[in-house]
Amino acid sequence: MKRFDPCKAAELFILNDFPSCQGALLAGSVVRGEATETSDLDIVIFDSNLSSAYRESVIEFGWNIEVFVHNLTSYKEFFKSDCERARPSLPKMVSEGIVLRDSGFLDLIKQEARDLLEKGPEAWSAETIRIKRYFITDAVDDFIGCTIRAEEIFIANTLAELVSEFVLRTNRQWIGTSKWILRSLKNYDEQFAYKFVEAFDTFYKTGDKNKIIVMVDDILQPYGGRLFQGFSLGK
Repeated sequence: MKRFDPCKAAELFILNDFPSCQGALLAGSVVRGEATETSDLDIVIFDSNLSSAYRESVIEFGWNIEVFVHNLTSYKEFFKSDCERARPSLPKMVSEGIVLRDSGFLDLIKQEARDLLEKGPEAWSAETIRIKRYFITDAVDDFIGCTIRAEEIFIANTLAELVSEFVLRTNRQWIGTSKWILRSLKNYDEQFAYKFVEAFDTFYKTGDKNKIIVMVDDILQPYGGRLFQGFSLGK
């Protein structure tokens, strides 16, 4: 099927599938100028006639389309939950989205999203940092002691997620998963993101663990270093 221009495809999709909606935004990689051959269209719909929010995936006009459908209040709960988990998916889509339809309220919602993004996630408590230190310590000790290459790979994967989360959250930065781990790190500190990737890339290519271990210890040091002795949970 012919692949339409992304904005045209989004407009046709809205006209066909949500003709009575009060607001619609096109977001995602096509808006950021980062689209690839496999990119989809992220479309946020606001329709006051809906009783509850939902998400749906369809293929139309040559595009995979992810549609996030809300009424005029349901988005607020999603904004709140996204921010609580420090992954502001909906606020980001709304803030960056191109307006395709608006009955006069989207400026206010977009400003809500921008304010949340600028504020950043809530700071971790001292107890949360302590717990995270323990689990990073557990993973890095496993990593150091492991001699089975296949297992080392998966321990490294776990470390990458734990350590990236720790760095970002202790600096009150938004986190992500998959490709958004790197994007979140680069948004925080491009130099650190390069060092982070280099450490793991070196291990995956050569098996040398040293850069990862040194980096982890450097990250934990300001918070007391590795934690094992005396740790308890639920006692």
